[in-house]
Amino acid sequence: MTEDENSPRHIRPAGVDDATVEALSLLSQALEMTQRARGRLYDFHQLTGGADRLVGEAVRALRAAGHARQADLVERGLQGADVLPGMWTFQVVEAYDEGYHRRFTEVERSVRQALADGRDHIAEAEMKQRRETH
Repeated sequence: MTEDENSPRHIRPAGVDDATVEALSLLSQALEMTQRARGRLYDFHQLTGGADRLVGEAVRALRAAGHARQADLVERGLQGADVLPGMWTFQVVEAYDEGYHRRFTEVERSVRQALADGRDHIAEAEMKQRRETH
């Protein structure tokens, strides 16, 4: 047995039935999906920022090639533009973090606390115990 297997963090509290463990597992999986979505928002943020830097380089290259009118069009139309009305990508990430993601995390924690003494990954720990070869 490893130290983790002896940890009360993943042990089912007395009186918690299988249906509750399954429901908590589903909620945990949903939280994990929001974590992945959050990661995609950071991808969106970084990729859009990279695109904006390349737009700046394109503006300079167009000017250097003698295409001032097109450089002005790209500069005015794209460089530093909002990705959503009034928002840059960092603001989209902040809105998600401070709104939906925070609320989701708090609700999941509250439900887990009320139903399983705050313990997480009970279903996974029990599956690990059942499936491990000894």
